[in-house]
Amino acid sequence: MHFTSTSFAIFLPVVFLLYWFVASKNLTVQNALLLSASYFFYACWDVRFLALLLFSTLLDYVMGLQIQKTISPVNRKKWLWLSVGINLGLLAIFKYYNFFAASFAVALQQLGLHVSLHTLNIILPVGISFYTFHGLSYILDVYHRKINAEKDFTAYALFVSFFPLLVAGPIERATHLLPQLKKQRNFYYQNAADGLRQMIWGFFKKIVIADQCAGYVSNAFNHTSVLTGSTLAAGAILFAIQIYADFSGYSDIALGTARLFGIELLRNFAFPYFSKNMAEFWRRWNISLSSWFRDYVYIPLGGSRVSTAKKIRNVFIIFLLSGLWHGANWTFVAWGFLNALYVLPIVMFSSSGSNQQVAANTKYPDGIKSFLSMVITFAMAVAGWIFFRSASIADAFTYFDSIFSLSLFTVPQALSKKLWLCMAIFVAAEWAGRHQQYALARLGFKWRRAVRWAFYYGIILSILYFSGTHQPFIYFQF
Repeated sequence: MHFTSTSFAIFLPVVFLLYWFVASKNLTVQNALLLSASYFFYACWDVRFLALLLFSTLLDYVMGLQIQKTISPVNRKKWLWLSVGINLGLLAIFKYYNFFAASFAVALQQLGLHVSLHTLNIILPVGISFYTFHGLSYILDVYHRKINAEKDFTAYALFVSFFPLLVAGPIERATHLLPQLKKQRNFYYQNAADGLRQMIWGFFKKIVIADQCAGYVSNAFNHTSVLTGSTLAAGAILFAIQIYADFSGYSDIALGTARLFGIELLRNFAFPYFSKNMAEFWRRWNISLSSWFRDYVYIPLGGSRVSTAKKIRNVFIIFLLSGLWHGANWTFVAWGFLNALYVLPIVMFSSSGSNQQVAANTKYPDGIKSFLSMVITFAMAVAGWIFFRSASIADAFTYFDSIFSLSLFTVPQALSKKLWLCMAIFVAAEWAGRHQQYALARLGFKWRRAVRWAFYYGIILSILYFSGTHQPFIYFQF
């Protein structure tokens, strides 16, 4: 079951009605209902994956209680590493074993040694990278005494597997979500209306923008050798738009859905393509993952308060890990390496602490300098996305080589006029709402009521019009 499916359109209202009209007076029943709905939602992908999710949940629940009650620092650390080791071990087996086995075999062949390594014929469980990081953050927070171990298994299991965030995030923190699951939640019309607005904008980004860009992008990356440089450049730009609209669209739907149930999830995007440098871009892109690596890897390694050599090491570690987190392919590692190169000069020479912020709140000054900074930053991001989207590093370099040819100055293959119109609305709305939590949060509130509702109905009609061409969410594969 996915957010843009007919089954979800039935599932969500049913759960919503049961939640507020049957279980609203009892917190335990509310949580049990959401947990049951979440497991049903996940089982719809493949019921076999549910056993792994349950095992991971039980593991960290027990390990958290064990760490909490253990007094000896040595023994507490043993429990911590047991949990971390099993979690990362499962992730490594399902996601990375075949990749590293094949890479190791190729490396040995380069040395003249021919070996036959067995690979595993297994399916990558949906959402494993996300719920593994949920559990790891919880265990680390309990170990560092930022939060007490949760005794209520239903509340903890719901924290790990709450259906809006289970498959593709945002990556939640126990310090943020668990307290919300421990107190009574009441229905507020304004919160529900706000959640619906964010969901509508998420569906618009996914169905109208991302899915309609997908065909052009696939054609560009699958037929690099026969297309003009201008078409390939357009394909790279459209992929940057596609992946943003796809992933932030998912996040908008997830946050809006959670708000329908009186729960606030972590913000995951803050209009990253309006950033003026790549450090700011990474404070605004996939915020929950970036801040996770910052808090649990970068800062424990010393962050920026170390020697120059260690500062360089730390930057490359978090970006290479971020790249590898996205998938078992050297293209993701290359993407992480390139972004580390982008960010390193800013980290090295910034005298302020601004690069430690989770998300910038800058009100952009007008002027050509700001505009050029945003254009350059966007171009740098696009170059990185070429590695991200390519099947291999060789394919990525071929793509770059084909772009930078004389055919770059020809007319690219055209998009439909309908998509151009929708793209214009999309960019204008994102720019107008850039100081809010999401584009439609306050957009149109000062318009005449008839104009505002015409705008909303136009968005909904465009979603229905383009809904026939479904594309899977890109981040489902991670």
